[in-house]
Amino acid sequence: MAFLKTILIILLVYYLLKFLVKLFAPKILSYAVKKTESHFKQAFDNEPASDNENIGDVIINKKTSKKKADSEKVGEYIDFEELD
Repeated sequence: MAFLKTILIILLVYYLLKFLVKLFAPKILSYAVKKTESHFKQAFDNEPASDNENIGDVIINKKTSKKKADSEKVGEYIDFEELD
């Protein structure tokens, strides 16, 4: 009898939690979305505007690439041949 009572309690708790999640999940998610939106809006508003760049201009900043010298040898190549 105790086994059936335990199974019923587990099922009751499971369905109660399932019902509560369906009830409160949309409110919790909408709260999280609003907080995230306000965080991004605040971060966007605090970004300093660049005065010397016009809207629509494409600027490509290239870093100077240093070519590695080929004179550095890591090791010696040995070609092995099979002996019959």
